[in-house]
Amino acid sequence: MTTSTATALFDADLIARHDVPGPRYTSYPTAPNFRDGFGEDAFRAVARASNQDPIPRPLSLYVHVPFCTSPCFYCGCTRVITRDRSKADVYLARLYREIELVAPLFDRDRPLVQLHFGGGTPNFLDATQMAELLESLARHFSFSVDAEREFGIELDPRWCGPDYVRMLGAHGFNRVSVGIQDFDPAVQAAINRIQSVEQTRAVLAAAKQSGFRSTSVDLIYGLPKQTPQNFRRTLEQVIALAPDRVATYAYAHLPERFKAQRRILAADLPDAAARLDLLALTVETLTAAGYRYIGMDHFARPGDDLARAQDAGTLQRNFQGYSTCADCDLIGLGVSSISHVGASFSQNARDLPGYYAALDAGRLPVARGIELDDDDLIRADVIQQLMCHGQLDIAAFEARHRIDFAAYFAADLARLRALARDGLIEIEPDRLVVSPRGRFLLRNIAMCFDAHLQRVDATEVRYSRAV
Repeated sequence: MTTSTATALFDADLIARHDVPGPRYTSYPTAPNFRDGFGEDAFRAVARASNQDPIPRPLSLYVHVPFCTSPCFYCGCTRVITRDRSKADVYLARLYREIELVAPLFDRDRPLVQLHFGGGTPNFLDATQMAELLESLARHFSFSVDAEREFGIELDPRWCGPDYVRMLGAHGFNRVSVGIQDFDPAVQAAINRIQSVEQTRAVLAAAKQSGFRSTSVDLIYGLPKQTPQNFRRTLEQVIALAPDRVATYAYAHLPERFKAQRRILAADLPDAAARLDLLALTVETLTAAGYRYIGMDHFARPGDDLARAQDAGTLQRNFQGYSTCADCDLIGLGVSSISHVGASFSQNARDLPGYYAALDAGRLPVARGIELDDDDLIRADVIQQLMCHGQLDIAAFEARHRIDFAAYFAADLARLRALARDGLIEIEPDRLVVSPRGRFLLRNIAMCFDAHLQRVDATEVRYSRAV
């Protein structure tokens, strides 16, 4: 059994000792290191250069739809709260302009093998708007016809029904992610998200009936009013829905950053010990139900694409968490979207006025980003290997990057040895291996190799806690 598929061991005392704030490593360097100096010209240059690779990479596309009809108080995503449906048409007009500007930068013989709609609430778009957007994307990019392509979308089941899901299936979607967070009525009232099991079941059942290859649900632990007793009931209800994947995120209470979180009473939040109890319960319940712990906050059935990607070595971390298709260039479309093209990350304007102004002026809305240097690429590889696969073959890594691992990472290994003494990781002459106990603290392990993090005062950037 490989490290990536080995059973993770939950050690509450160990986790409590290492439960410190840190990045989630959906990129390296992480988003706080993106710079305003990386703009449209830089993005155009890296896009053109990506076509010149000996074997140009396939494409992955992320489309951000920011609108929500009501605020979920826990949310830290880029979203616009409105019930005015006409705002979708205004947004789509700009999104079509962005598509027209971005698509020609990438050769048409590069297949689009992955498409993901996130938000916000992608199903804020009605069936006609969604169909027109998909047709525009299909005109400008070369959709793969391979059966293994992954076209996914996040849905809020409070605002869509089976007919909408069937429409998505008819347009080629084969993966759906449904937000739940918690089914307990008291928790739902505290976070302003009232959603029934029946609404959720209807969407998931329609997806399966429409031939979707994978269904996923999102949960959050650490929410107000949560207890092990009521969250156990939520987990049992989720297991009865039989999704292929379950993501269980830790709630990060940062009311100074996210205005909606000020509606949550701090006194209603579980304390640190209770949060650990909730996580332990989640791990125990889902693994007993047959789900594999992929890492961080993701669980999947052994036959799901996510588990298969981990087995095949193609699992990756990106801005949707764990994902497949690690060999793609990722293009982000829409407000706040992030691209990963070649050795660069870039992000669009994070508010609608800035996004609209750039496109109205005929410019790409790229607001900030970073070009990775050799050191960034080397460290990104270490972090991806450990977070996705739980181990690193040192000889293969040295050959790939033409470095002496021990000499190059001398300071990093000194930090790592402190974690090794606590049993999080094994440092062997020929490899690094995350221990079963260390798999719940992957962020801490990755932080040892984060050169950018070592250069800043930890108080300058607010991160969520490791657990």
